[in-house]
Amino acid sequence: MKELVEKIQAEFTAFTEDATAQMEKGNKAAGTRARKSSLELEKMLKEFRKASLEESKK
Repeated sequence: MKELVEKIQAEFTAFTEDATAQMEKGNKAAGTRARKSSLELEKMLKEFRKASLEESKK
């Protein structure tokens, strides 16, 4: 579960950088990367929720 949290943090950092680049500099490619990161984050957060529920059952 620790690895999953680290992956989520890394992906969120990448998302934040790309979203900021799109907002501040109008970088369209960064917007595309940010949208892709948001989809990956959604998947990872669902995995985290499942893992968290499993841990709480122990």
